[in-house]
Amino acid sequence: MMDILSIESSHTSGFYNKQPIAFIQGSGALLWDNKGDQYIDCAAGHGVANLGHSHPKIVEAIHRQSETLITLPETFYNDQRAQLLERLSSLVVGLDRVFFCNSGTESIEAALKIARLSTTRTDIIAMMRGFHGRTFGSLSTTWNKNYRQPFEPLVPGVKHVPYNNYEEFREELNSNTAAVILETIQGEGGVHLIDRDYFLAVRQACTENGTLLIIDEIQTGFGRTGKLFAFQHFGISPDILCLAKSIAGGLPMGAVLFNSKVQNISPGLHGSTFGGNPLVCSAANAVLDILETEKIPQQAAEKGEFLISEIRKIHSPVIREVRGLGLMIGIELKQKVQPYLNRLIQKKVLALPAGLTVIRLLPPLVITYDQIKMVVAILDEILSEELK
Repeated sequence: MMDILSIESSHTSGFYNKQPIAFIQGSGALLWDNKGDQYIDCAAGHGVANLGHSHPKIVEAIHRQSETLITLPETFYNDQRAQLLERLSSLVVGLDRVFFCNSGTESIEAALKIARLSTTRTDIIAMMRGFHGRTFGSLSTTWNKNYRQPFEPLVPGVKHVPYNNYEEFREELNSNTAAVILETIQGEGGVHLIDRDYFLAVRQACTENGTLLIIDEIQTGFGRTGKLFAFQHFGISPDILCLAKSIAGGLPMGAVLFNSKVQNISPGLHGSTFGGNPLVCSAANAVLDILETEKIPQQAAEKGEFLISEIRKIHSPVIREVRGLGLMIGIELKQKVQPYLNRLIQKKVLALPAGLTVIRLLPPLVITYDQIKMVVAILDEILSEELK
């Protein structure tokens, strides 16, 4: 049998901290390794597998399209792309234009370029604790110095302000501010939710200042928080919306939706070789079908409420706070989180860190209640242990 771990360790780039597990199969919220051991996946590929692993309707759509046409650039028209463009542009009133790319960080790059192009301004306001990606533009708007410092100098003109602090935000907003970029829930930054009054005030200030509001829903989109997009909990709308992760059921895809405030777009100023290819568009169309027919956002809202309430019943001296929305949940501990993540893996549960002290749970939205109860029981057990 192939020694998967040895081969990958010998030839991988070195950019990843790898867990010594080789997963070879998945279904719903479950993964199986090459030894046949079963895990409950509460990481979902960093929020990619909202609809679970190998959803049969997505598998069928990919299979069907792969036999028809896999790749075609946007310099030509295509039926799957046309269908997806029409559907995406109907999801949020006013966001009726779409740019396709291949990932979340690419969607951020496009959004920043669109903002500068449209406003002819240069400055960007981003948030402390925010995470938007690892390419140069998106990295420039990302806060964590561990990601930033090895690659400085980064793109100039980006200022970071405290999240949920309107006074400091307003001090930085000026006539040269092209865009404000923020996450409705800061995932990598610790699962911190935006304050409603702050969000409304930022939206109004951007409108009055002629500044475009970019909302990053790369992790929070497509039902994760109990609505299709997290900003819909607040009754406002962005000028530019960045999407990726779960948009195509596990295939690499990103998208930027924007409204009529965006000007000065013309051919050749930006593009993507693989963006919007027929294969990923077919998968994304299947995703939208499943979200609607299986009432996925409603499932996330109900299961998330149940999961959060059950976690809050755990009596553990190491839990500082439990916070979240839908099935995007952070358990903040009073000590470093990595030993608990390691213990979860030993108990066959996958989870993510969100900073040094937060366990982040991003299970597939199709996770069952029985699986949720198993996760809670394991959390209860490990959070009562003395770990170092």
